[in-house]
Amino acid sequence: MSFPDPYDEDAPPPALGTVVDEGRGSLPYALIHGESLVACASWALGDAGVTLVDYSTTWAGIRDGQEPYVLHDALCPMTPATFLSACVARAVDTGSVVVGCSIGPAGRVVTSPIVLPASVVAALSELPTYDFELLVQQLSERFPLEYAESPAVGRRVVSVPDLAALEAESTP
Repeated sequence: MSFPDPYDEDAPPPALGTVVDEGRGSLPYALIHGESLVACASWALGDAGVTLVDYSTTWAGIRDGQEPYVLHDALCPMTPATFLSACVARAVDTGSVVVGCSIGPAGRVVTSPIVLPASVVAALSELPTYDFELLVQQLSERFPLEYAESPAVGRRVVSVPDLAALEAESTP
């Protein structure tokens, strides 16, 4: 695991984040490259310079941190740390909620991450849901929102065959 140098001007802005597995069944605990999807997603957040918080952290505690908050879906386990940190930087620069997405034949699909700038975190009394599609819809009604197209390996898996395809595509 690597940590950003706090004196490095190229270091990502500080942020808090959570890997979301709630409401996703058992798939987040399936293996890709010998590791659980949750572990891979957690390592990516750490490598992006995001400080991980767990579900026991209250929303008041997250607000008190006065930092952006990153929601990373465990079902997008191979999302590159560089993409995650770029989304954090974009949210900080613009003050907009930044939403990772993929573009396919069915149109735009929310993937990961969802980055809430500190001003949005401060304005929310709580996080309304961990359902990414619903959360984006609710946030878009109150806050400026930007989409960022994620790399192909950042896509969401919804089944074991999807997971096998992602593993084959992301083999080093």
